[in-house]
Amino acid sequence: MKKWIYLAIMLSVSVLLSACGDKQDNDSANEQKNDNAEDTFTIGVIPAQTEGEMQEAMDKLQSILDEAMEKNVKVDVYPDYNGVVEAMNYDKIDMAYFGPLTYVVAHEKSGAKAIITQLIDGEPYYHSYIITHNDNPWESLEELLADPEEIDFAFGDPNSTSGALIPEIELQDQGVYQSEDEHSFNSVRFTGSHDATALAVQNKQVDAGAIDSAIYNQLVESGKVDGDQIKTIWQSEELFQYPWAVHQDTDEETIATLQETFQEIEDEEILNAFGATGFTTATNEDYESIRDAAIKQGVIEE
Repeated sequence: MKKWIYLAIMLSVSVLLSACGDKQDNDSANEQKNDNAEDTFTIGVIPAQTEGEMQEAMDKLQSILDEAMEKNVKVDVYPDYNGVVEAMNYDKIDMAYFGPLTYVVAHEKSGAKAIITQLIDGEPYYHSYIITHNDNPWESLEELLADPEEIDFAFGDPNSTSGALIPEIELQDQGVYQSEDEHSFNSVRFTGSHDATALAVQNKQVDAGAIDSAIYNQLVESGKVDGDQIKTIWQSEELFQYPWAVHQDTDEETIATLQETFQEIEDEEILNAFGATGFTTATNEDYESIRDAAIKQGVIEE
């Protein structure tokens, strides 16, 4: 009888020690997982083009930043502009590629800091275009708007600077547009991306659309849209290019590393994903005109 009691005690001790060991292993694994998560530098990217078109380029960018920062870097293309703003606002990402409008919104909400922007032929500027099919008779915006009730018009993403904000202000000034539900057009749609707008114009699904000039030019150069079928009938003033912005708590050493690394990027696939020819430094002050436009439209409060 004593022998069975002894064996039962030993078995219980063995099970207890095993359970403790498993718990320690699990705790260790969880700690390692948390350490890896904390050591990962996360970047959110707005869909400048369709998500699938950008992913391979983003994989290359991730590898370059992995090596430069000596830590894990994760680059995710978000399905819409607002998702990137909210990810920064809720501390889900460390850095983001914003449109100018989404940047000023993110700066107001979470203190995001612009540190890099892209160059187009050596200049950090682009335009908003309004484009139409070459078969159409209009050669200017004024001609297009002569009979707005006959026009089907397309914007890009509602949070896009060149695909929505700037052309909306122009059309408001022309007296034909107040909102998606209040306008003089036959119809208004938001395509969600610049390439979708270009294709909608090319395929005559809409009569005219607003688009980022740099991305439009890149789409033509890559053959994704046929430039011979499309003409530009309006161009905005210069807009400062899309910023890469970091979380407000980012240290200066990390910022310096990111700025240096981006300025050294020459990979054509990465550059083409943004319609860029290179990168340069940027600051919050570069986006004052976009902030003024956002205030005018009530997107942010003064």
